[in-house]
Amino acid sequence: MSHSGSTLILIMAIAVLAPLLAYAVGRRLPVPLVIFEILLGILIGPDVLDWARPDALIDGLSQLGLTMLIFLAGYEIEFGKVRGDTLRRSVWAWVIALGLGLATGVLLGGGYTKGVFIGVALTSTALGTVLPVLRDAGDLHGRFGSVVMAFGAVGEFGPIIAMALLLSGRGAAESTALLAVFAALTAGAVLWALRPRPPWFSKVIAKTLHSSGQFAVRFVFLLLAVMLGASTALGLDVLLGAFAAGLITRLVLTGAAPDSGPQILEKVEGVGFGFLVPVFFVVTGIEFDLDSLLRGGRTLLLLPVFLLLFLVVRGGPIWFLAPRDLDRKDRGGLVLYGSTALPLVVAITTIGVDDKEMTAGEAAALVGAGMISVLVFPLLAMKLRAREEDRAPSSEAVSGSEAW
Repeated sequence: MSHSGSTLILIMAIAVLAPLLAYAVGRRLPVPLVIFEILLGILIGPDVLDWARPDALIDGLSQLGLTMLIFLAGYEIEFGKVRGDTLRRSVWAWVIALGLGLATGVLLGGGYTKGVFIGVALTSTALGTVLPVLRDAGDLHGRFGSVVMAFGAVGEFGPIIAMALLLSGRGAAESTALLAVFAALTAGAVLWALRPRPPWFSKVIAKTLHSSGQFAVRFVFLLLAVMLGASTALGLDVLLGAFAAGLITRLVLTGAAPDSGPQILEKVEGVGFGFLVPVFFVVTGIEFDLDSLLRGGRTLLLLPVFLLLFLVVRGGPIWFLAPRDLDRKDRGGLVLYGSTALPLVVAITTIGVDDKEMTAGEAAALVGAGMISVLVFPLLAMKLRAREEDRAPSSEAVSGSEAW
């Protein structure tokens, strides 16, 4: 059997085992599924059992998994809820975090380029990881979930823009011009998505939804491919195209197939969360430089520093700019969810190591801090808000509301 084949079998075995472990442990302590996928990936990786090593095929599947994760995060955004004062506050919170992150990154990294990699990573939010936690807790479609979605969406979209501007190797003017072109293309796609679809479009969706035709699913992946192609042609990060494709897909399906939309999403999520996304997280574990981390020294010291900086750099501005109608416990939960980071941290550090701007140890410390944030911060947020829900709501929380 080829090396790719055996590694893929191990990855898919972990993909099957991880939900079983999450279910078993979840009866006592809710642990995000991604933690088991990454930890088991580390276990079979070169630094422990040395059973699996990624190659071109596995790396390609992993990149598709990251793309699907960002696409599904973009799809989750509900435009009717992410707007107004909540959106303005989330944008300003991220902009302030970017300034703090860049300053902190330059100080820690000892130079501008490395500082940009570290600083941008510190401003990210793992929206794709946080949303399933909110969904399982029944908070996704309430007021609190909408606020988390707004802050998380900016925390996922903002770093992608920053990467395109600051990490592309091009001049600021050229990068801005290319982003403007991509924004115009995306705006045109949004206007097209908002137009009424012809009657035959909805009929074909309904007729092929449960057949081998799967027109709607194929159409979704065509939209994704087009936006990825547009971002690649302009020399921008493919994650930008994936996120935009998610936004556009929701608009198209909401207008053309409002009744079938949830079923179509289930099918797309089946491909994403059932195959590609687990590959990404398991490969993240396989490529994790555990040896550098365990050697101690500066690398090991950086891990708790980065974990604290996630809270300070990303969470601090969120605390001060959270919507006024959130009480103290909800504000604290928002900070913890907003400071949860991992997928973009992995993507940014991978670019940094490939460009030889970051060491493997620094990348491992950042990714390790992101892993701990994914494990600890959502749990703390759920416990914090659970204690608040046990109490009667205060009059301020009941009376305070915000137009959003």
